[in-house]
Amino acid sequence: MDNRDTETQDEIAVASAFITPLKNEIAKVISGQEKLIDRLIIGLISSGHLLVEGVPGLAKTLTINTMAQAITADASRLQFTPDLLPADIVGTSIYDPREHSFSIKKGPIFANLVLADEINRAPAKVQSALLECMQEKQVTIGDKSFQLPETFMVMATQNPLDQEGTYPLPEAQMDRFMMKVLVDYPDRQNELNILKNMATPNVRFKAEAVCSTDDILRARTMLDKVFIDESLQEYIVDIIMATRPGMSDQLSSRQQQANLKSLPDLVACGASPRATLSLTLAAKTHAFCQGRNYILPDDILSLAPDVLRHRVIPSYEAEAEGLSSDKLIQLILSELRAP
Repeated sequence: MDNRDTETQDEIAVASAFITPLKNEIAKVISGQEKLIDRLIIGLISSGHLLVEGVPGLAKTLTINTMAQAITADASRLQFTPDLLPADIVGTSIYDPREHSFSIKKGPIFANLVLADEINRAPAKVQSALLECMQEKQVTIGDKSFQLPETFMVMATQNPLDQEGTYPLPEAQMDRFMMKVLVDYPDRQNELNILKNMATPNVRFKAEAVCSTDDILRARTMLDKVFIDESLQEYIVDIIMATRPGMSDQLSSRQQQANLKSLPDLVACGASPRATLSLTLAAKTHAFCQGRNYILPDDILSLAPDVLRHRVIPSYEAEAEGLSSDKLIQLILSELRAP
C-alpha cells in the first residue's frame, strides 16, 4: 500500500468513526433489528431509499424516529390510505382572502427521514407523487419548486398480509428503491430484551444525538475514494446479466462454467442498469461503514439479495416450482464465481 492509499484509508477511518457510536445508540432503543439499521445507514449515506416488508409491530416506525434522534435530523410519518391526496404529502397553495394572495403550506415530505407507512394502500397518483420526490429531490407546488433536504431518505413499508383493497407498486416504480429489506420477527433473546425495556408504559427510551447530518454529508464525499477492483466490477455486471433472460451468454470468461441454462425459463424480468449502480454504491458504502477504502466480494454478496429482490421477477414456471425471487438470486450467486 503506497502513501496515497494509506492517506485515503486514514481519511475514511476518520470519516466513518461515527458509524459504530450511531449503531450502539440506536441499539439502546431498538433490539433485534440490526440488519434494518445497517441498511438504513447505508441508504442514508448513499442517497438511496428503502422498501421494507414486514408484519405490523416490528418497530419500523420506532426505528426511523430513533435514527432521526441519533443524527439530529427531522423525521415525519405518512400513513398511506386510499383517500390520501398528493397535496397531503407535498403540500399545497392556500388562498388568504384578507390578503388576496396565495401562500405555500409545505407537506410532511419536507423532512430528512420520511416513513411512508403501508405505501401499497394509497392509489397510484399518490404513490407517483412520492416517487417523483424520491427521484427528483424537489417538490413543485403551484409554480414554485422547492428543494428537499440534502439528507433526504424515504423508508416505505409494505404489509405482506391483508392485501385486499391495496394498490401494489408496479415493478417499474419499485425499481426506484435502492433496496428491499425483509424484516422478520426477533429471536427469543431479543424478544426478552424488548419485554424488559418496553413493558413499562410510563418509560420511553430516547436516543441521544451522537452525530449530525454534516457527518452524513461528509461520508458521502468519501465514497468516491472507496476503491473497487476491475474484477469486482466484472463480477457485479455478471450478477446483473445473469438475472436477465437470454443474456447468460454475455457473462465474462471467468463465469463460463456457471450452470444457468434454466434461468431464462424462470425469470420473467431481470434487473435494470439502475441495479448495477445501486449494488456498486451499496457495496462501497458497506465497505466505508467498516472503515475500509476498498470493496471485498463479501460486500457485494451480503447486499445483492436486498438490491435485487424487488427487481428480479419470477416467471409463472418459477412460481409453479415454488421459486421466489430470493431463491433465484441465491441460485445465481451460488453458481457465479466470486473473484
